[in-house]
Amino acid sequence: MSDIERSATASWSGTLREGTGHISTQSGVLNNTPYTFVTRFEQAPGTNPEELIAAAEAACFTMNIAAVLGRREYRNVQVDTTATCVLSQVEGGRKITKIKLVTRGKADGLDLATFTEIAEDAKKNCIISRALAGVDEFELDAALAE
Repeated sequence: MSDIERSATASWSGTLREGTGHISTQSGVLNNTPYTFVTRFEQAPGTNPEELIAAAEAACFTMNIAAVLGRREYRNVQVDTTATCVLSQVEGGRKITKIKLVTRGKADGLDLATFTEIAEDAKKNCIISRALAGVDEFELDAALAE
């Protein structure tokens, strides 16, 4: 398989606190999407880099679990994950210190022990998790869906 390249662009005008940035992705899913100091470091509506990291982790982690379940021939697979990226003030500045994953899954014949084992493996080995290896802590809450 050859390399796959994905890209995004960002621009920023003005100072950090008063300025505005825009993010676009190669696919067009984000197209000149604004972000600001208050969308990143306060609670104003809008996107920010940490939210995008959480989205990438949730998507990759969930796909990894579904892939493993499929390889093991489970049917009627449904996996839902919420990823939370924790940005903390540490000595020397801010740092992503934790990724929290809450995942629920179901498939015909799937038991909790198997789902937990697969989720633990995905937490360590999905592509985005490996890219985020510098994060201090990955927290996982895995359970079967009702």
